Amino acid sequence: MKNTMTKPVILTGLRANNDLHIGNYFGAMLPIIDMAKTRSADYQVNMFIPDLHSFTTPIDHSELQGQIMNNAKLYAAAGLPLDNDNIHLYRQSYVPAHSELTWILDCFTGFGQMSRMTQFKEKRQKVEEPVILLSQNGEPLTTEDGEEIDLNPNIASLGLFNYPVLMAADILLYGAKYVPVGDDQTQHLEFARDIAGRMNHRFGELFTIPEPVKKQHEFFGKDQGLRIMDLVDPTKKMSKSDATGKGVIFLGDDPSIAAKKVMSATTDDKASVRYDPTNQPGISNLLDILALLRGKPVQEVAAAFEGLERYGDFKKIVADELSQFLTGFQVRLTNIDSQALLAKLATSESTMNKQANATLLGVQQAVGLRPRN
Repeated sequence: MKNTMTKPVILTGLRANNDLHIGNYFGAMLPIIDMAKTRSADYQVNMFIPDLHSFTTPIDHSELQGQIMNNAKLYAAAGLPLDNDNIHLYRQSYVPAHSELTWILDCFTGFGQMSRMTQFKEKRQKVEEPVILLSQNGEPLTTEDGEEIDLNPNIASLGLFNYPVLMAADILLYGAKYVPVGDDQTQHLEFARDIAGRMNHRFGELFTIPEPVKKQHEFFGKDQGLRIMDLVDPTKKMSKSDATGKGVIFLGDDPSIAAKKVMSATTDDKASVRYDPTNQPGISNLLDILALLRGKPVQEVAAAFEGLERYGDFKKIVADELSQFLTGFQVRLTNIDSQALLAKLATSESTMNKQANATLLGVQQAVGLRPRN
């Protein structure tokens, strides 16, 4: 049972376990919303909140519900039109078919294939990094059985291991052909194509196979994967999982705190404001941020500062414009109509359940869980 939707489907989601940073906003959220606005006349746009994905790694579950709703509000504050019937905003867990299809697909997925997923191996290493308790003389303390005492209670869960299967279910339930993916998700998209093809070969035409990565990039453009770098270490990407947060500008940061982070950003000793990411990564990162705030090409912004030698003066300009942006965004976030947002979620989730359940029924019939008509 292939896609029964009247329009081809674009699907995307943005996980938000904690506050998003400006790299997430300018690099992912704004392009997603712009895409939704420009494509919604010709496509069904599914924008989902991936709450089931939220605890593939350890989180504070007491905060999850608030984070889910904040995720929805962020979309609205960033300009998502809630009155567009072709754009659907929904919570993943409110469509139970995601969970059941995941289990069915799990049973047709090889352990070896999941074990080779690069992102799992990287995240597992971070999650399970041991924190060994040491004695006063610096030696590891051990149990009576001689095992070192590890203070890190976290483990790489089965959820983290089979995360790509859930992602495949997210895509295949709606017959989505187009899914914007960054470099770290290309393996997962290829797995969705692979499992769909294998299931179709065995049971008939159950799923629409999403387009390959190359065609995804052609459809969405080649500017995916914008990278805003850390302010303290401009050689690494800004990350919302940074433990210190000193080099990260969060959307919820007090504007004055964000300004101080910019003023403390790592630069260099060249005394020249130029866009040169290789030799001047810190200054170039600040130019990237300023260009995004102004909505102009970075080379045009950089040209305006040619000959400026005082980094403090340049940082002050970036800090002031960033502070103004955060102030305005936070006002919009506070003023979101919660009732209108909840109504949008409810309407979208009703529609998504009908579409997803139709696909799931075809799969259930194919594997013998439901009688065939």
